[in-house]
Amino acid sequence: MLDLNLEPTDPRALPAFTDKPSCETWVQQLQLTNLHQAHGTLRSQLDEFNLYPMSGLERLNTLEFLSETLLLVQADYAKKLISKKLPFSDDEMTVFVAIITLWRGMLKGYQRCLEACLAGDKQLEKSVALLTQRCLRYIGLQIFEHQRNGYEFDANLWQQLHALYFFAEQHKFQQQSVIDALHSPHHASSCQSVWVKALLSSHAHPNELSRGQLQMLDRWLNEWSKAIEVSLRFTINAEDAPPLAVDLWSSQGLQNIKLISSPAEMRYLAMMPLSKLLRVKTILLQQGQSPQQLELGDCNSADCAEFLNKLHQYLCEANPNRQSERHTVAQTADLCFSIEGIYAHISLKPFRQSNREVGADTMSLKQLASFGRVLSDTNRQKIVELGFNLESWLIQNESISGAKVLREEREGERIGAHQIVALQAGDANGFMLGKVSWLVVTVSGQLRMGIQYFPGRAQPISIQKMGLNSSLTDKAVAALLLPAVPAFKTPASLIVPRDFFQPNHLADIIGLDEKHQTVKLGFSVIKGFDFERVSFTLV
Repeated sequence: MLDLNLEPTDPRALPAFTDKPSCETWVQQLQLTNLHQAHGTLRSQLDEFNLYPMSGLERLNTLEFLSETLLLVQADYAKKLISKKLPFSDDEMTVFVAIITLWRGMLKGYQRCLEACLAGDKQLEKSVALLTQRCLRYIGLQIFEHQRNGYEFDANLWQQLHALYFFAEQHKFQQQSVIDALHSPHHASSCQSVWVKALLSSHAHPNELSRGQLQMLDRWLNEWSKAIEVSLRFTINAEDAPPLAVDLWSSQGLQNIKLISSPAEMRYLAMMPLSKLLRVKTILLQQGQSPQQLELGDCNSADCAEFLNKLHQYLCEANPNRQSERHTVAQTADLCFSIEGIYAHISLKPFRQSNREVGADTMSLKQLASFGRVLSDTNRQKIVELGFNLESWLIQNESISGAKVLREEREGERIGAHQIVALQAGDANGFMLGKVSWLVVTVSGQLRMGIQYFPGRAQPISIQKMGLNSSLTDKAVAALLLPAVPAFKTPASLIVPRDFFQPNHLADIIGLDEKHQTVKLGFSVIKGFDFERVSFTLV
C-alpha cells in the first residue's frame, strides 16, 4: 500500500548545501528582508537538495535543521493571503501554490530518507517512526494550508496520509513517541496523533471556521489528538459520543459510522475522551477561568466557549443541530452582491440620493459619462450595465434557513465570508436576502458557498443619519428593511453599510414610495464583511 514513487537522484544536482554544516552556513546568509525572494530561494534550493545523492542520515539531519527556518518563512509568507476574497487573484494564487510547493518539497525530502531506510540503511533503521511521522506531518500541513485558504485539495493527499498510517500500524510503531519540537514543543508526538489531527481538523467543518479559529484548532489538536483511541471495532453506549470511522483504502477523511460498511480496512476513533475534554473546558470557562489558565491560548472567553460548543457539535454529536432540514435540489438561481446591487435588483432601479435633480445626481452623471445618456429606471438590463451583475448559480441543497450553492462558471465576482448576498431561484418571484456563511474553491475551480438566509422579504430603502437637533447629516445611503416575522419571533431590522451604525442615534429612512420615517437605531445583531444588521424602533 505504501508507494513513495520518487524520481531517482541526479549526481548533476548542485544545491547550495550538501550537509548540515553547509546548510547552517547557507541559512545564516539567507536574506529574509525580501520575503518573496527568500521563499523562492528556499524552494529552488530544497528542490535541488532533494535530487542530490547523499547518505540518508545526513539528509535527515539537514532537513531537521532546515525545518525551523522554513516554518518561519512559510508563516510570514502565508500572511499575504489573510482575508483575501475567493477565488484568489493570479498573484495570490502564485503565493498559495508556492507555499504548497514548499511543504511538498519537505515531504519529498523525508520520503527520500524513508526510502533509504526501507532499502536497508542501517543508520536510519531506528528512525523509521520519526521519518513516517514527518511525512505525515508535511501531508497534514498541505491539507491545513488548503483548509485555511478555502481551497479544496486533491483526494490523493488522503490516500498518501492513510497509506503512511497503515504502514506505521503494520510495523506496530504508530504510537511510538517521536520528538517534534516545532509542533509539539512540550510533549512528544506520534504517527497516530498526527494522522488523527489531520482527520479531526478536516471533520470540524473547516469551511465554516474563520482563519483565527482554524489556527486555534490546529494548536489545540496538537495535544488533543493524543487522547483519541484508534481501534479495529467499536461499541456505542447511549451516553457516549459516537465514534467516527475512516476507511484506510479510501480517498476521504472521517465519516459518520451510519454511512459506512465494515471492511477490514476501517478504523474507528473513540470520541468520548474529546467530548469530555470539550465539555469540561467549556464549563470551566463559564465558571470564570480564563482561556490562558485552560491552555487554550490568548482569546476571548465567550468566543472561546462558543467555539468549543461548536466543535463538540461537529466532532462529538451524531446529528449536529441544524435549524431546519436541508433538501437536495438542482435548481438554478440568480445571485447579486453589495447593498447597492441588491437594492437595484429588488427595486429595478439604481439607488439615488433623494430630492435631487437628475442633472446633479451622482449616479446620473456617472451614466452620462459612461453611456452618453441617463439610463431608464425599472430595467434590469440597464442595472447590469451599471455594474450590478447577476450571476448564475446552481442550488445544490436548501432549507428555510439557508442554501448551498455552486457557481456555474469559473469566472465571476470575488467573494468574502460574511458578505451580503441576495438569491432568486428560477421559480421564485423575489430575492432571499442572506450572508455568505462559508465558501470554498473546488478542485475544478468553481466557487461553492453556504448562504444563511435572513427571515423576511427585504425592502429597499435609503437611510440618512440625523443630528441632535433632528437635522439630517451626511448623505443618504442605500439600505434594506427586513420586516418582522412573527413565525420566527424575529423583529424588524435594518441592513446598513458596515460602519454606518451608531447605537441610539436617530435616522431618517425613505421607502420607494418616498415616505419618511424617523427611527432610533438600537444594537448590532450581525456585523458582516460589508454590512451590519441592526435593530431599530420607530420614533
